[in-house]
Amino acid sequence: MSKMSYKLHIQKGSMDVPRNETTYTRDELMEMTTFQLRNICYKEKLVGSVVNNLDREGLLNTILRFRSAEESLFIEADTTGGFERIEAALHAYLNTPLPGADSIKIPAKMSLYAGLAVDRLDGYRVESAQGLSESNVLLVNDYMELCGIFQLRKEADKQGRYMLFSHKDVPWRKTVNQSYSLLFFRKQDSDYLYKAYTEDKPLPPVNLHYYKVPVTDLEIRELEETDAVLAIDFGTSSTTAGAFLDHQYVSAPSSNDLLNGRIKLNAINYVAFPDTTQKTEEWIEVLPTVVQVADCSVAQDVRYHIGYEALRQMKKNGYSSHATVFFGLKRWVNSYHKLEEVMDSQGNTAMVKRSDILRQYLLHVIQTAEHQFKCRFRHLHITSPVKLKTQFIEMFTDILPEYRIESQDALDEGMAVLFNTIADQIDKDSFLDGETYQALVIDCGGGTTDLSSCRFRIEDGHISYRIDISTTYENGDTNFGGNNITYRIMQFMKIVFADYYSKGRHVTDIDQLIDIPGSEIFRHVDEFGVDAVYEQFERRYREAEALLPTCYKAYENKSRDDYQRVRNNFHFLWDLADHMKKEFFRQTGILRNRFTAEGEQRQEQDLKLTTVERWVLSIREDGRFRDVYDLPDVVFNSKEINHLIKADIYEILRVFLDDFYQEGKLADFSIIKLTGQSCRIDVFREALKEFVPGRSIEFRQRSEDAGKVPDLKLSCLRGALRYQSAKKAGFIEAQITNHAPVVPYSVTAFTHNRQERILIRSQEKLSQVHGAISRPYGVSEVEFFLKESDGLLRKRYLYTDDRSAYKPVLYEEIQAKYASHIPQEETDSIQNGEVKFFVFSGGSEWGFHVVPVARQNEQLLLGKKVFFAFESDLSELDFFDGMK
Repeated sequence: MSKMSYKLHIQKGSMDVPRNETTYTRDELMEMTTFQLRNICYKEKLVGSVVNNLDREGLLNTILRFRSAEESLFIEADTTGGFERIEAALHAYLNTPLPGADSIKIPAKMSLYAGLAVDRLDGYRVESAQGLSESNVLLVNDYMELCGIFQLRKEADKQGRYMLFSHKDVPWRKTVNQSYSLLFFRKQDSDYLYKAYTEDKPLPPVNLHYYKVPVTDLEIRELEETDAVLAIDFGTSSTTAGAFLDHQYVSAPSSNDLLNGRIKLNAINYVAFPDTTQKTEEWIEVLPTVVQVADCSVAQDVRYHIGYEALRQMKKNGYSSHATVFFGLKRWVNSYHKLEEVMDSQGNTAMVKRSDILRQYLLHVIQTAEHQFKCRFRHLHITSPVKLKTQFIEMFTDILPEYRIESQDALDEGMAVLFNTIADQIDKDSFLDGETYQALVIDCGGGTTDLSSCRFRIEDGHISYRIDISTTYENGDTNFGGNNITYRIMQFMKIVFADYYSKGRHVTDIDQLIDIPGSEIFRHVDEFGVDAVYEQFERRYREAEALLPTCYKAYENKSRDDYQRVRNNFHFLWDLADHMKKEFFRQTGILRNRFTAEGEQRQEQDLKLTTVERWVLSIREDGRFRDVYDLPDVVFNSKEINHLIKADIYEILRVFLDDFYQEGKLADFSIIKLTGQSCRIDVFREALKEFVPGRSIEFRQRSEDAGKVPDLKLSCLRGALRYQSAKKAGFIEAQITNHAPVVPYSVTAFTHNRQERILIRSQEKLSQVHGAISRPYGVSEVEFFLKESDGLLRKRYLYTDDRSAYKPVLYEEIQAKYASHIPQEETDSIQNGEVKFFVFSGGSEWGFHVVPVARQNEQLLLGKKVFFAFESDLSELDFFDGMK
């Protein structure tokens, strides 16, 4: 009988496992699928040809045998009686001080805040030559009263250097005696204390060995409430936040944070979020707008992973977890009360409101800001798209009732961007006093694009700058943004990789997919439309689906293994495409990009090597899946990507600007402002030159935009903060007028004899439109139709009439509520037994209201007002629906 053996492949000349090899914990592996475990064995070269014959338990044990990570038992929860049990253990068993405590270097001063964690940005470092291990560290006073618990964690690749962390759920206790010390323990003693803290049962006696290091200066504070405004730019794909912190925002700012540069007084401070998706944790001023369900076993207490943690969990589980994931939460503005059925990775299900998910996401942003700035915020400014400003403010006010949401001085996204430009002009003294300027703001974000026109005038007054701004929403596309560009790149990658793996390492060129010369693309779109440019490209993408499938929704009736493979293909390619898009458009001189395994050291000035930890794609051949682990020898270059997206970008600008161009209005604009992280692409500027001279376009990045967050992404947030701080300081007096936009839709209803009546006519000012349709009193429901300007049906609405909601009124009461929207001559004509449904817009809301007025026994009755949005969701295009 042949024997089964396992081989550990190590580097030549070494008898040990290389120090940089990836290690895994049992809990981490238990969350993975058999498919993922097999991939790890292949990647780590842990087994030979027998890998496919091992079952799940065999794979798991094999990985743990060769790549097991030493697990540290950290105290990270507030457990009832835990503090008391540890104190009892200290008094009974803390017997053996270890020599060399003097060589352990700890921070000179520490400031701890009730309810706040301690993390890497706090910078509380510990250095020691004593061979400390990762463990729990206790904060005690001279009477051995337990005042708090830290975790000691190693700094990556730094011998003898550690950092102190603490979890926000573990409390700090301020005692009468405030002579504090830190107790450091060996790992086995730390694990004993962990068990004492978490287990409510007697433990055997033990002799605790420890280092005791006095803390020179430590204070435990309560968070102070601040008058500063926390501004949040809530985006479709990512979110940013920040605050202007003057020297009086709290009575005593954290000196540690001031010295570390984490807080800058009398300046705008951006909130940084930990990006845990990479091997090395990095703090970045943007948070992905993504939420994953972490635990819904208790329906009344659903837990979530938010932002980078959600992406990390998805990536860690190979995108095959059962856990529900939500992208593009911003799209829910008109349907945020809707219920969603969710599932966690263990298969538990629950019904939750969208508003609860939104609330948890926003609270995470707020709490991260409070942790970073060491204060309690109560005043929020949250920007929103211009046409949905009213709906967004109402939604935020509803889901965050404990906070004051700015409404009176709230700026929409386009206005915030414009004010950032105005503030720059004031700072540089580059405006003509009293001169009227016209600006066009194009905001292309992650999921939507909006166009606004503005007129503004700046006067240098006696005591302040007087700013007069008039703005109008001109146009928008709720289905075009940065995600569309990511999707195009993903499509290109899928075609290239499918050809590579199926045609003997053949590399497909972009000219084989879009054979129109770059100089001719704009003209081709003008003559034949944008779909004609991508006709062959889309056909090749559909063909690639047979070999490299990504439409995982079509596999819901297949085996679980096949479904997970296809789902992994989509998310794996999407992540690659999104990462490559950001690298190319960061403007760092990167012209080429290729993917590589860990350890490759090849360096070329214009080549970006993107390290992929676990490369695996599932190829379908002869009705069966085959896993490919070898990285394709393919180099993508920026010219290809620009050629790929050129038609899409030109089309969106052509739709927005063609009417202005044909009517000769573009010459009137002294400023054309491009904003949003997608507008940093050079193709935007190239396409704009077809309509306007480049010198009037505000496009270029700031010199400090060398990091991971583009300046264009932060311009909206910066503008909102500069406006709020200038208003507060009395430096400006601003008069802002939002003019009602033109309605691109018509609203109709049918009379009893099937005659269609137009209630709101297309191309009219939103503030001026109203109409009415009559029905017999007692009608159950009335149907309304939303139509495009060309007459095509876009949407149906059903108003359900509730007779119990009618209240007797006089016309004067109706007039006080609805003014000219319900004229008296219209109500006077209502007969007994008739109800007239008035349809009108409020001017600032992107939709229309329906208000019924009836007459019974010569008495007017007023029914329930209902609002219907023109678009049910902010964007109706979902890239994560499993159909792409």
